[in-house]
Amino acid sequence: MGSRQVTDGQGLSWEGKHVTVAGLGVSGVPAAKVLHGLGAQVTVVNDGDDARAREQAAELEALGITVRLGDGATLPEGTELIVTAPGWKPDKPLFAAAAAAGVDVWGDVELAWRLRGPDAAPWLCVTGTNGKTTTTQMLASILKAAGLRTAAVGNIGVSLLDAVLGDEEYDVLAVELSSYQLHWAPSLRAHSAVVLNLAPDHLDWHGSMEAYAKDKGRVYEGNRVACVYNVADKATEDLVREADVEEGCRAVGFTLGTPGPSQLGVVEGILVDRAFVENRQKNAQELAEVSDVNPPAPHNIANALAAAALARAFGVPPRAVRDGLRAFTPDAHRIAHVADVDGVAYIDDSKATNTHAAEASLAAYESIVWIAGGLAKGATFDELVAKSAKRLRGVVLIGADRALIREALARHAPEVPVVDLDRTDTGAMLAAVQEARRLARAGDTVLLAPACASMDMFVNYNQRGDAFAQAVRELA
Repeated sequence: MGSRQVTDGQGLSWEGKHVTVAGLGVSGVPAAKVLHGLGAQVTVVNDGDDARAREQAAELEALGITVRLGDGATLPEGTELIVTAPGWKPDKPLFAAAAAAGVDVWGDVELAWRLRGPDAAPWLCVTGTNGKTTTTQMLASILKAAGLRTAAVGNIGVSLLDAVLGDEEYDVLAVELSSYQLHWAPSLRAHSAVVLNLAPDHLDWHGSMEAYAKDKGRVYEGNRVACVYNVADKATEDLVREADVEEGCRAVGFTLGTPGPSQLGVVEGILVDRAFVENRQKNAQELAEVSDVNPPAPHNIANALAAAALARAFGVPPRAVRDGLRAFTPDAHRIAHVADVDGVAYIDDSKATNTHAAEASLAAYESIVWIAGGLAKGATFDELVAKSAKRLRGVVLIGADRALIREALARHAPEVPVVDLDRTDTGAMLAAVQEARRLARAGDTVLLAPACASMDMFVNYNQRGDAFAQAVRELA
């Protein structure tokens, strides 16, 4: 992009403005290129100095962008604004120096929001501890079924900067946002938004559950039409009550039970809307059948209701909700059916990397041989095991922090047989599946829902899920 004078919605000129970009990676590099193209004087700082960082630095330096590797703590002289990668923690020395100098800190989401044109597409925003990506993709599928030009963007892996500054025109964007991104996006104002759920996560980054919830709640600030919340998770409704929204914006709940007025819910296997209908005290609109949701696990039905609520807030007709849900295919490793072997179903939910996600996954099946373990990230497992104990036929434990789960099982499910695999090599997954097959009976489900991160044994949860699927195929 060539250099040109650009002002944002607040009249800020970028020409010659000294901007420091904190961090390379998937957000820092595009942000640096965009700012350079707008005429800013850009300096990129990065903690690391590895081969990947040097490769990215060389790419930026070829454009005339200054890059400082191995020093992410010092504020470059003359800095007027910092644009940070979302993962940089708020307590970094760079940000303390910025605060002392009166320099604002934005994330790439804030930058994208500021660079939107006057006729830009509104944003329908999705956040929460679990289910964000699935809900955002469901929402995009529903919007497309209504004939709208849209895309699923944000934390989902598609850059908001690309969506905002690209040549393609959109009617509306389905935007997934993490708590990190929301922390650094002070002026974001969505058309409508949802917080799907709240459970302890990333507390090492935020410092406390209160700070984590506050950052999630930022998604409701300034909403114009609807703040969508989870009736079963009171903390999400509390965030709506605390939000400063535009006049006329409504609180809309979603529930797996029968919905009240201003809610979406389920009645006799039908997803129904009592929020976006005339005379919602008496009337309800059928949207889709539970069987239209893929897969129809309880937490995924909740995701579908949340997506439907945002779509309905944007004026989407009921039929588009049904058609969009039917057309939706979930990403890999999210309660994905791998195979049936000897009457036993094998389910890959490797994406269940925390206890809240694993609890939802375990609740979807009646009799389970559970494969769990990995890096606990400070999590405790007593509540998860206590709630799920009656569903467990057996448990196979893998990974570095498996002892924490084993101890919780001993306290809350002592009668459940446990196989503790004392190995953390990648071949442990084949052994785990073989042990699970030994414990399972016809009609059971062997469920990989680790409740832990994967990096002790695998590159990521995708590789872990692939290893599980390959082991199951070897059984079959």
